[in-house]
Amino acid sequence: MIKEFIKDHYKHFNAAALIDASEAYVQHLEAGGKMMITLAGAMSTAELGKSLAEMIRQDKVQIISCTGANLEEDIMNLVAHSHYKRVPNYRDLNPQDEWDLLENHYNRVTDTCIPEEEAFRRLQKHLIKVWSDAEEAGERYFPHEFMYKMLLSGDLEQYYEIDPRNSWMLAAAEKNIPIVVPGWEDSTMGNIFASYCIKGQLKASTTKSGIEYMMWLAEWYVKNSAGKGIGFFQIGGGIAGDFPICVVPMLYQDMEMEDIPFWSYFCQISDSTTSYGSYSGAVPNEKITWGKLDIHTPKFVVESDATIVAPLMFAYVLGW
Repeated sequence: MIKEFIKDHYKHFNAAALIDASEAYVQHLEAGGKMMITLAGAMSTAELGKSLAEMIRQDKVQIISCTGANLEEDIMNLVAHSHYKRVPNYRDLNPQDEWDLLENHYNRVTDTCIPEEEAFRRLQKHLIKVWSDAEEAGERYFPHEFMYKMLLSGDLEQYYEIDPRNSWMLAAAEKNIPIVVPGWEDSTMGNIFASYCIKGQLKASTTKSGIEYMMWLAEWYVKNSAGKGIGFFQIGGGIAGDFPICVVPMLYQDMEMEDIPFWSYFCQISDSTTSYGSYSGAVPNEKITWGKLDIHTPKFVVESDATIVAPLMFAYVLGW
């Protein structure tokens, strides 16, 4: 078993931190707590869905915050996997090699190239329908809700190229777990939506905004933070983590809700150099000064590659 291998071999340094954080995650859930997972970087293109989807199905995560890229790239992998191009020698590419990939409609993410036609354009033609249908009906939705509508309609099943059980977005849609997507406009589908608005084919107001996401998250946090509380499992840095963690100080300081609980568990997997001038590299204790974590909140940092660490930690939590 993976869990037993980890317990037997991971004894020191970041390996020990991985075990400590995983065990505390399990204890948090067993005590009745809830967990938020935040996804930065290119975790969906790294196929984190192979383990994250099962975490969702087994109720090991109750809410997700992710970038717009992670939201869409899991679905792109679902419908276009065989068309992806792997470039194992990506460190050797010169500018002409990169230009050739562009000319052939490949968009590179480290060693993996996403195909424009089979991924971007395939989703676009289905999303324009759900966007237009909502606008015609006078309805407005969050970005992830539009993705859920597209997935649950069954329209994409004709394109599936991986086992659908390995798609975390499909698992999330089927369980209807909440997702927060700050800065969604900074994504391929966000850019495409903006282009339709510029051309006058859609209204920007059809998609709910980041401010509305924060308002929704504030209400959700208040309703779900009783008892053991809500933990915060952060993969990478950036807006996927920075945005939702701020809901606690906002409620406490700006809404003057002095009884609001702090986040009750915190773990960050990051390869960002520890630095007090970097949000992504800030150690957890710094978050105490911002009213995000309590003195007694269990706090962990695993300084390593999230594409390696996150699946191992999820395997530990799942008991694999």
